[in-house]
Order: sequence, then structure tokens, then C-alpha cells
Amino acid sequence: MRIPFLNLAPMHSAIKPEVQQTFEQVYDSNWFILGEQLQEFEKAYSQFCETTHTIGVSNGLDALTLSLRALGIGPGDEVIVPSNTFIATLLAVTYAGATPVPVEPDFRTYNLDPNRITSAITPNTKAIIPVHLYGQACKMDMITDLATQNGLQVVEDNAQSHGASYKAKPTGSWGVLNGTSFYPGKNLGALGDGGAITTDNPELARKITMLRNYGSERKYYNEIQGFNMRLDELQAAILRVKLGHIKYWIHQRQDIAKIYGQELKGVGDLVLPYVIPDATHVYHLYVVRTEYRDELKDYLEKQDVETMIHYPVPPHLQRAYTSLNYRKGDFPIAEKISKTCLSLPIWPGMNSQEIEKVVTAIRDFFRN
Repeated sequence: MRIPFLNLAPMHSAIKPEVQQTFEQVYDSNWFILGEQLQEFEKAYSQFCETTHTIGVSNGLDALTLSLRALGIGPGDEVIVPSNTFIATLLAVTYAGATPVPVEPDFRTYNLDPNRITSAITPNTKAIIPVHLYGQACKMDMITDLATQNGLQVVEDNAQSHGASYKAKPTGSWGVLNGTSFYPGKNLGALGDGGAITTDNPELARKITMLRNYGSERKYYNEIQGFNMRLDELQAAILRVKLGHIKYWIHQRQDIAKIYGQELKGVGDLVLPYVIPDATHVYHLYVVRTEYRDELKDYLEKQDVETMIHYPVPPHLQRAYTSLNYRKGDFPIAEKISKTCLSLPIWPGMNSQEIEKVVTAIRDFFRN
């Protein structure tokens, strides 16, 4: 029995009749862009995130890029980002014309460390992008307080944490604008690319609604220079179906994580996920750390257990960002995480035999 890193089949099999019915509705409507399905999904997702507005867009990177552009952030501006994140967070800053400024994470949670932000703020700093990495909410009260004190905007990167919260307030509702991704592997995933921006600010919502659609509110009348970055009707309809199941799927992920935590506690030098007080973790990824990461990964592969590394090269060491002039050793926490982290299989519908095989293989590795 091979254990894949991610298996969407159990989840998709359970909702197949709903999705097929939805597909037929969209197909028969002959309306595929900016229609009723998108409007209804945006309403439902706003309710889920406890925000006033949702604007569906083409993907998570575009969601962050449009958010920064809507705030007027551009050339000469700086945006604080985590040093430990997927490169899309930095790319959004670059696409807006601004400069990303990495700040180290809390080594326990892998999320942006609020205590390190102040020293990175300069007169050119305009915003902070906290990333709720792997599924755990950041310390958003501290981050938003810092932003307010320094006249900065907060734009959440909520791509990995649909349904998470901090102090009972959902991720995706803390910032002035918040971008998310509906890439198929996310906790709330489309059957293709997709993304959204959430906000309580009606003027920003109106501006982004125009920006995603050629800068237009009325066809062929363009108020501003915009883009073609829209969430299509089919993906919106499917996401609306999935949104009705996400709380159940999150509970399943949390149950699997609980078993991992119980069965792997004290095994070798494994460092298991740490959840801070007042935060919830929805386990988009279940990430462990070990000094024997590469050896463990190779061993598990031989045992037919697939794992992944998120992420093997931190953004400041990517060739794409050599222009920032960072060197190896500049962000030692992010670099340490990149060398020791390993993501274990986790998905809704993962059964007890599959979980047991993963646990047994890991225990056997450290025993031998």
C-alpha cells in the first residue's frame, strides 16, 4: 500500500453528485464569467470569513498583488514579509513594484515573529504581510497593533489557513485586505486555479472589483487601468459546494494531526507542530522537523510513504531574488527550517491503516 502525500479522491468522491449537478447548472446557464455563481460564492465566503466583502480573483498571487496595488503601494515602498514562506508572497510585492523585506519567523510556529518586525521598519515601509503558514494563525493582535502604531497596512496571506482563527477571529478578517488561494491542494481548493480577496472596506472592495476586470464597472467603460484576473463561474460554483463541507474536512485534518501528535511524541529528535495559545491550526500541512530530514524522507519513500519539503530554498536564497543582495546566513531561522522540515501525508478521508503505516515507518526509522 503506497501512501501519497495528498489524496483528493476520498474528498471528491463524497461530493461528486453535488459537483456534477453544479457543473450541469453552470453548463446549462451558458454564463461563465462574472455571473450569479460568483456572486453567491462571494457572499458565502464573506460569511465564512466574517467579512463584509469578498472579491473572487484568478489565483492567490493575483489576490495579493491586487491588494497591494489597491492600497497604492508601488516603487520606492517596502513591504515586510516572512523570511519563511512560499515565494508568491514576495512575488506579489515585486509585481506591485515595491521591495519585499524579509523578517524571521518564530522558530516554534514558523509564522512571522511580531517581536522582530519593529527593527525592519523604515520610512519606506508601507505594509506587513503576515502568512498563516501551514494552517496556523499568526499572532494577529500584536501584528495589527504594530501596524497601527507605525501607520502601516496589514494584508494577510491566508492561502494555507481557510477556517483558522486567532482569539476567535477568523484569519482573512484581520487585515485591511486579505488574499487567499484556492489552488486544488488547499483546504478549500478549486478544480483549477482560483483566489479571493476579503475586506470590510467598501471603497477598496469597489476598486479591486474594477482592477480584476480591466478597470471597469460597466462593460467597455474603464475607470482605471486594470487586469484580467477574474474567478470564473465554474470554479466559483465548485468552491461554493466545497465551502459547505470545509468545517467537516478541517475536523478530519485536526483529528489526524492529533493522532500524529500522540503517536510521534518523543520519537527520535522529531519536533512536532506547536500551536500557540488563542490560535487554531487547520493543518493544511503537518510539518515536523528533524536533523535527519533527508535520510528520513528517503527511508519513507522506500516504505512507499510520500512526503514533501515546504520549502527547500527560502526566498532570500532563490536566484529570482539575487537582486535583493541577501546571502546565506542572513536569515538563519528560515534557513534552518528549510534544511530540517518535512511535511507528512494528511488529507480528509485518510484512514487509520494509512495513518498507522506512516507512524510505523517513522518509528522504525528512528529505532534503526
